[in-house]
Amino acid sequence: MDATHQKAVSFKENLGFKDYVGFGFGDMAINFTFASLGMFVVFFYTDVIGISAGIIGTLMLFSRSFDGIIDVVVGGLVDKTHSRWGKARPWLLFGALPFAILTISIFAVPASWSEVAKIIYIFLSYNLLMIAFSSIAIPYGTLNSLVTRDQHQREKFNLFRMFMAQVGVLIVTNATMPMVDLFGNKQLSWVITYTILSAISVVLFMIVFKSQKERVQVVASEKIPLKVSLKAIFQNKYWWIATIFFIIYSIGYALNQGSTIYYAKYVLHNDSLVGILTIGYLAPVLIGFIFVSHLFVKYGKTKVMLWGSILSIFGYLFTLISPDNFAVVMASQIIKGVGQVPILGGVWAMFPDTIEYGEWKTHVRVEGLLYSGGSLGQKIGVGLGTALTGWVLAWGHYNGALSAQPDSAMNSIYQLFIYIPIVIYILQIVLLLMYNLDKKYPEIMRDLAARKDND
Repeated sequence: MDATHQKAVSFKENLGFKDYVGFGFGDMAINFTFASLGMFVVFFYTDVIGISAGIIGTLMLFSRSFDGIIDVVVGGLVDKTHSRWGKARPWLLFGALPFAILTISIFAVPASWSEVAKIIYIFLSYNLLMIAFSSIAIPYGTLNSLVTRDQHQREKFNLFRMFMAQVGVLIVTNATMPMVDLFGNKQLSWVITYTILSAISVVLFMIVFKSQKERVQVVASEKIPLKVSLKAIFQNKYWWIATIFFIIYSIGYALNQGSTIYYAKYVLHNDSLVGILTIGYLAPVLIGFIFVSHLFVKYGKTKVMLWGSILSIFGYLFTLISPDNFAVVMASQIIKGVGQVPILGGVWAMFPDTIEYGEWKTHVRVEGLLYSGGSLGQKIGVGLGTALTGWVLAWGHYNGALSAQPDSAMNSIYQLFIYIPIVIYILQIVLLLMYNLDKKYPEIMRDLAARKDND
């Protein structure tokens, strides 16, 4: 074994299946809330509470943009956290219960209040949830860069994370409406449903806390001023590309989730199909995660993500064969799901790599702030995507009180479900062509190892 190869394997940790699964439970818990926000929250506010789609879209945009700022603040606080549990794990320990309670609160809009009072309640409860969300998601994401510095082990953590996340999405999309129906199909039914789901999420976060160990240690006396940290971020071009990519990707993610229930209800004429359509989309993802890590090792994750984006575009175009035919739509969901495998499998793994690049280039290591780029991009993107869902529906004169929508509203639903996502994937392809960090990563890690040896 030559010296170069020795350096390449020197970052590996003794990790097993339980470590990866334990980590993955965190994103399952997060998606009990996050998938619900993407899939049901606009529908809940428009069709259950009766608020205008345009108003909800605007509220979502402001709230998610505000949440992006909170992400950066929480990222900086994580970097400054030093406890007997580590930097990231204590945030999971103390943040799980508030996150659960605030998730329940967004569905507990007081029915007797006026419309203005309801809008104020929605605004406040949603933004409080976003603060709690950042306080969980940023430390959880940062944990990936603290359990190991080995690139392929991190990619495995990310794959397990994404696998379990999609299991969480499947649970939410297939259980929510049946549970709401089971409890009486009233607003209180939504509150009961999310009380159950949120209680489970607390248990899952505790499993993450217990199962993970922060092995990557930063010198405790090393205090990095905020000014220095921000300068390091501005010099990290791959962090910027990854963050912008995540914004674009998350817009498409929000559009896909938010439009599915409208498409099922008004184009396929059966809102209960939202669950089976989601299975068609995510089943290939769950199966593909078994194989995609081998493709990442052989070809590099960026290149595989690029081809996944191209395949996803084909999946959206396939819907146009017969947009109101369930079999055709289901087939297109499967094609899109196959395309999503490398994107979901690789997107979160981009940010740990930018952390190493940033340390290599600037000699400053700031896990929390840099990893906040993922959550920042996700929140801003989902905010824009959710707002776009509301705005496009409002532009088409959608009215949740009507059983049949006008042609303009139907056109809006088609735009959200098919045409706008195609544009999103084209933008993703452009950004992936600019992200060539995979080729440089082995050299970066060798240089960092050499620096460590010389210290």
